[in-house]
Amino acid sequence: MNMVHFDCDLSESTGPLSHFWEHTVGSGHATLALRADWQAQLKRCHDELGFGHVRFHGLLSDDMGTLVDEQDKMRYAFFNADQIMDFLLSIGMNPFVELSFMPTALASGPKTVFKYRANVTPPADYAKWSKLITKLMKHWGERYGMDAVRKWFFEVWNEPNLNAFWTADQSEYFKLYRHTVSAIKEVDDRFRVGGPATAKNEWVSDFVDFCDTNKLPADFVSTHHYPTDALGSAGEDTLAQLAHSRRSILRQWAQDSHRNARGRPLYYTEWNASSNPRDELHDEPYTAAFIVKTMMEARGLVHGYSFWTFTDIFEENYFPAKAFQGGFGLLTVQNIAKPSYRAFELLHHLGTETCLVDGLHETVDAWVVRDPQSATALFTNTALPRHPLETETVEIQLRGASAPDEVYVQRIDYDHANARRHWREMGEPPTPNPREVEQLQAASELKREPVSWSFENGTIDLKLTLPPHSVAAVVVKMASRRDEGSATS
Repeated sequence: MNMVHFDCDLSESTGPLSHFWEHTVGSGHATLALRADWQAQLKRCHDELGFGHVRFHGLLSDDMGTLVDEQDKMRYAFFNADQIMDFLLSIGMNPFVELSFMPTALASGPKTVFKYRANVTPPADYAKWSKLITKLMKHWGERYGMDAVRKWFFEVWNEPNLNAFWTADQSEYFKLYRHTVSAIKEVDDRFRVGGPATAKNEWVSDFVDFCDTNKLPADFVSTHHYPTDALGSAGEDTLAQLAHSRRSILRQWAQDSHRNARGRPLYYTEWNASSNPRDELHDEPYTAAFIVKTMMEARGLVHGYSFWTFTDIFEENYFPAKAFQGGFGLLTVQNIAKPSYRAFELLHHLGTETCLVDGLHETVDAWVVRDPQSATALFTNTALPRHPLETETVEIQLRGASAPDEVYVQRIDYDHANARRHWREMGEPPTPNPREVEQLQAASELKREPVSWSFENGTIDLKLTLPPHSVAAVVVKMASRRDEGSATS
């Protein structure tokens, strides 16, 4: 087995590391935010992973009761929306408000999406749509204060480039954006509004052109992507090409969108390892490695990267109960952390300054992040599906170090922080009982384990093995002052 070697000088900083992945996290459907279990899981994610905003569909849909037509009289009711906002603010979070979908009272057609029948047609009367938006903005400004609402984000619609979510064309979406941003800015010109909230990185340049040409505000640009966007119906040839590329395709797309945003803040308001709502990869260590690699490669390109979603409490097609059913979430419906959850936990505890790492390998990546008291060497061994992977032995030298007080590794792989493996060994109980849930939660936890290391003359040598689709974070706690000498473990 060949040794994979990396080298890092801890005295050479390459710049700050913003925890942009913590800006926002996704959820499914607005009414779910009224559930106690959804709220408990979101609070856990905020407290343990640092997420600051949450985004979901359907705030304006009929099941929220926001606007109904009763005997030709428009009745506005913001109570349910307020209940959600009250909760978010109570736990120290803010909404990333997706302004969707169309209330039936305003809709120009009957087409709907999802089991909760969200209307996806343009408004029949844009003046009435603007009135709804204006009333909602004024209401929230009065209820929470303008300064509080200025911390929120308002995103116009969801994936209007897909017929499933918007029955009209691009020009009609731009018309919707024009009326929406005008209505919001009329209430407060410091409320943050953006779009086009498209799938597959599309329309970004067109949207910026439209806003510039028409002198319309666009405080941020938003779009979505999944690696499976590239597949479409291309079949095995495209799969083989993607596997051969080995590197994260999302980084390439983010670079393009960053350039097309032309200086405006860029937010990915949906992404995951797969766009399939029932994909077993979502429950596997593969997604944990994919998350870490994607986030570390997106540095400097985006302001926010909203993972879709934080929970399997999700009902676009039906409400699942099975513990591990391939849902998008970081947590199962029973509140069991998946490997993906633990990936965000490792990322959350990183420092805020990156160091230059020398070394290159086809499937192994390494990053070093430091803070005043420690340095973390972060590794992944992963590739896109269909590409063979092997267990690799990795060595890294950290130069310019003081003698460590403590060195340990935390792992996510088949044998570590992998509750689904233990669930299989239990016989795959569809709805685990409380004792089984407790066992699965314990199996999901990150553990601190020893790792091979030595220290001599200001250099720490670390050595470890990385199985396929794995994450390892080696944390080195260093004394602020220590005479250089030698040590080993």
